[in-house]
Amino acid sequence: MINLSKKLKRFISFSWEDPLNLDSLLNEEEKLARDSAKRFAEQYLKPRILNDYRNESGGREIVKLLGDYGVFRQETTQNSVVFGLINKEIEAIDTGYKTNISTQYAATIFPIRLYGSKKLQEKYLEKLESGDFVGAIGLTEAKHGSDAEGIEANAVKKGSKYVINGTKTWVSNGTIADIFIIWAKNEKQEVTGFVIEKNTPGLFIEKLEGKLSLRACQTATVSLNNVEVCEENVLKAAGMKGPLACVGEAKFGLLWSAYGAAESCYKIARNYAIERKQFGKPLAQTQLIQKKLADIATEISLGLLSAYHASKLRDEGKITLQIASMLKRNACQKSLQIAREARDMLGANGIIDEYEVIRHSANLETSIAYDTAADINALILGRSITGFKAF
Repeated sequence: MINLSKKLKRFISFSWEDPLNLDSLLNEEEKLARDSAKRFAEQYLKPRILNDYRNESGGREIVKLLGDYGVFRQETTQNSVVFGLINKEIEAIDTGYKTNISTQYAATIFPIRLYGSKKLQEKYLEKLESGDFVGAIGLTEAKHGSDAEGIEANAVKKGSKYVINGTKTWVSNGTIADIFIIWAKNEKQEVTGFVIEKNTPGLFIEKLEGKLSLRACQTATVSLNNVEVCEENVLKAAGMKGPLACVGEAKFGLLWSAYGAAESCYKIARNYAIERKQFGKPLAQTQLIQKKLADIATEISLGLLSAYHASKLRDEGKITLQIASMLKRNACQKSLQIAREARDMLGANGIIDEYEVIRHSANLETSIAYDTAADINALILGRSITGFKAF
């Protein structure tokens, strides 16, 4: 005979913080990693975010904190659920802090691990993984963003060296980087990666001023004027597979992390609505606010469920560019909408940075565009659905 009382208890128990009970999917290692990352972020990152965001500071200190915590170690980055959960908890504090993970790991450590010579790996990986060295990527150019295949930076072989000329923009951590992965076209017009140290003659770095988003992570323009690079500093990945592999890893981090910002906004809006009274009752007692919170909780829960599934596919080597593009696009679009809704629920207080949601909203305006813009991700998916290339 079926014991209905026991079955009903499953429905009676409900957590507004985890409405879909996703915690039940995690093993003990994953739960410990999540809880540890949350404590780390709350203890070391949250107390400083207002100052770092207002003053565009943080920089090397944040990369070193993340390195000391072990975020960049191979055993961390290869455990997909653990790595995803860490990304989420860091972005719950700020997207700029999380951008350090994308830049340091996906754009620098990952290509050196995958395409670098043994000598390159021995020279840089340990320092990068510890956060003692900061890495940056130079792919985007003023005239070539989504059209990365059209980059104009060029590398000409002269004797045993390559001579590189060109200008890269939107270089995250470019102002503090020790090494750069610069993508340029060789004489065969193949996009190729070059590892270049910051003090190399002919390398010029200029901070990009005026950002109103991702202010906790500095951005630069990097110019190369006859920069000489020895052959051992060339990554063994000819064509777009190199940069696309890096972007794919960055997308994986984002399809988790965007929900960290969304969750933060959800919790702030929910608590504010309970405490704030208008017309003699809490905002949370109105139908409009309850519907908004229900919609937000649903989108976050479904998004995290898809991120968990993507992690399992990544562990099995089955995640594709299309899957990463679909989920990164959805995560950033939905999280941006959630941040906007949360800002609206806070009224005028929503535009004060101490309430956090306006900062998350501003940051997510960038997340939706970088590491492949939302519309380009849609076209990547559309190309695979129809068989026709539209870009």
